[in-house]
Order: sequence, then structure tokens, then C-alpha cells
Amino acid sequence: MSEMRDLIATLPTQLRWAADLDRPRVPPAKSAVVAGMGGSGIAGDVAAVVAESESTRVTVHKSYGLPSWVRDELVVAVSHSGNTEETLSGARAAVAAGIPWVAVATGGRLLEDADASGAARVDIPFSPQPRAAFGYLAGGVLRVLEASGVVGDQTGALREAADVVEGALAGPAHEAASEIADRLAGRVAVVYGGSGVGAVAANRWKTQINENGKTPAYWSALPELDHNEIVGWSAHPELGRESIGVVFLHDAGDHPRIALRARLTRELITPTTTVAADVSSLGVGVLARLFSLTIVGDLVSVGLAERAGIDPAPVAVIEDLKKRLATQPGGST
Repeated sequence: MSEMRDLIATLPTQLRWAADLDRPRVPPAKSAVVAGMGGSGIAGDVAAVVAESESTRVTVHKSYGLPSWVRDELVVAVSHSGNTEETLSGARAAVAAGIPWVAVATGGRLLEDADASGAARVDIPFSPQPRAAFGYLAGGVLRVLEASGVVGDQTGALREAADVVEGALAGPAHEAASEIADRLAGRVAVVYGGSGVGAVAANRWKTQINENGKTPAYWSALPELDHNEIVGWSAHPELGRESIGVVFLHDAGDHPRIALRARLTRELITPTTTVAADVSSLGVGVLARLFSLTIVGDLVSVGLAERAGIDPAPVAVIEDLKKRLATQPGGST
């Protein structure tokens, strides 16, 4: 078993860690902005879906600084390393504007900044691969938002998610992922999900296939893709059939019309591309359904790396980019 497979298998433990985490003391808020990038930033996407299900609002910011409209929102800066320059920029913008903020990290300058400014912090356990700390990061952010009142108690939801993922890892997820990886091997993956849970899961599939599988992948969400992307399969059917594999993610919470659109879209594109798989969510709560979809994608991404004969762990090009950025003006964020 590869290192990455071992790390993926820790997701239930991570979710239970978050369920048992003592809530930090943070200022009350009605809404929040989560600032983060990559495998850390997707924690904000998870939080946004949970907030939407509870009729509150979390905005995800994946760039430098903060949106100009941020005033009364709680800012949650999340970075596994604590040294992500875009996230540090956002945290420092909050300090400069006197906006309350919280750091979620394993260490680094982000936690140093939190201590220096008197902001609350959540120290998450370190993982050798930040993208394999999904449960720690998402759970830590959710407990911060719970403490501020932006979302309700997440303890039960996190525990249900842990149980559902654990059950999937006992066999079904591995079997499904192996079959999907066989169908996607040598192809560009395109992952479709419905808005909300399905969209976040599709994004996670895409980024995991990029980082673990070292191959291009793309994602889109229904119903928007039915207003544009569905037409893109028409002109070059040979390309779609020979080089691309489409995966549809289905969530029990999808709007009935989205479920209908997924079925009809699948029928319409099947003659011009290869539909590799349909994956349906498990569980009752938002978190359980979301993580039940992402765990399959995590395993698929490692399966693709194994079929290509490559190690899924290194991300050398990202490290090279960071080194090049550091040598340029403004690189010592």
C-alpha cells in the first residue's frame, strides 16, 4: 500500500478528531469569509455548503487580500503549512482593517501572526501531504464557524461522516474506485456534479486527480453546464470517445430537476464521449454525503497514479513554482 493510500485511510480518524475538538473562543458573527488555497481552501467550500444548508452564508476567497466588501464578517484563514502567501495576505489585510479573524494551520507564519495580533487559532495535526489532511482542515474550519454562531453544532455531522467513510473504506469505495480508474486510465477526466455537495465533490475529484494522478482533469456543475458545456461535445466526437472520460456525481440532496438534468445530459453526451462512471452519495447529513463522494475520488486519483507507474505523493512543479515566486519582488510575504 502506498503512502498516499495510507493517508487517505486516515480520513475517518481526522473527522472524529474534529468532532472531539474543543471549540475556540472567537467573536460572534452572522457570516464568514474563509481564505485559503488548494487542499486547504477546499475546507471553505465544504463550510459554504454546510452554511447554505443552514440558511447562513460563508464566502470562500481564493486569492490575495480580502474582498473589498468585507466588514463585519469573521475571517477564517486556513493553510496547512501556515505559509501560503495568498492566505497570509488575507490574514494581514484583516489585521490592517481591524476585522476579526481566526487562523487554522499546523504552524508557520499564520499562527505567528495570530499570536501577534491576538487572534484565535486552531492547531491541526500535521500531515505529510496537505491534500490528505482534508478532514482536519474542513473540520477545524467548521468548528471555528460553529463557535462563532455562523453554523450550528457539527459534532454529530462529523461523526456520521466518519462512520460513512469508514464503511466505504471497508470495501465498496475501493472496488468502485478500481473500476473507475481502469476506465479513466490514459484519459482526461471530466467530473460533473450538481450545485452544492456535488459541485464541491467534483472540484475535489479534479484537484486530487491533478495532484495524485499527475494528469489534467476538469469539473463543472449542473445546471450551469447544460447552458454551455453540453454543446462542446459536438464537433469532435472522436476526441471525446478516445481521450476523455466523464464521471457523474449524484447527491441525494440534489434538486429533482438537477437529477433529471444529469440523466438527460448523460444520455445526450454518451454518443460523443465516454461516460466512465456514475457515483452516488451515501449517508444522511451534508458532510456524510459530501465525504462519501470525495473518498471515492481520492482513491481513483491514487489508482490512476499506480496505473501510470508514478508516485502520487510528490508535487515537484508546485514546489518549483513557490521557489521561483520567492525570488521575485514581493516574494517574502
